Amino acid sequence: MKQRKAYKFRIYPTEEQKIFFSKTFGCVRLVYNLMLNDRMKAYEESKGNIDKKIKYPTPAKYKKEYEFLKEVDSLALANAQMNLDKAYKNFFRDKSTGFPKFKSKKNPVQSYTTNNQNGTIRVFENRLKLPKLKEFVKIKVHRKIEGVIKSATISRNGSGKYFISLLCEVDIQELPKTNLSVGIDLGIKDMAILSTGEKIENLKFRKQLEDKLKREQRKLSKTKTESS
Repeated sequence: MKQRKAYKFRIYPTEEQKIFFSKTFGCVRLVYNLMLNDRMKAYEESKGNIDKKIKYPTPAKYKKEYEFLKEVDSLALANAQMNLDKAYKNFFRDKSTGFPKFKSKKNPVQSYTTNNQNGTIRVFENRLKLPKLKEFVKIKVHRKIEGVIKSATISRNGSGKYFISLLCEVDIQELPKTNLSVGIDLGIKDMAILSTGEKIENLKFRKQLEDKLKREQRKLSKTKTESS
């Protein structure tokens, strides 16, 4: 059984890497907006003609006109298309979600998502490998990464800090079925007593008793001091 697990870490790109990230944010935003604009035009043109099959453009269409799109990660552009597809389908499935909006460069949070293909995304202790980047990016890993990295989202917040969110696929081993049932009796002193006789201690109740004992000891000590 496989399960998806997400990790978020702070990254510390160099000035050159920051330029690359900014360029990628901009290209992803541009492609998203161009595709959305073309979709709106295609939809208007096809109104009333149910037999007309709408052919939506792909990021590759814009690379002739905007050659700088070739300089960034192509998977980031492909994911922009997937995100638009999802937003578009969600709107026609449920109008309350709202029609997809154009992305603004004034948004304090900018991001792009890329995919791991044959180890193009890897983490070595405090170093991060990303597609299209020759140099490793410094990363602060505060917890162990489990599973296989499937995708990564690089983001920059309003204060200029950079982060990466890794989506990993983890193998989960299912526990064998025993066909046994266990009853639970909730209590005060013991948080729970299982039908097997096992007691689960109520740590909160224990702490209350310990605190009460400490207060009584302080009172007793104070009384002895005053009477002496």
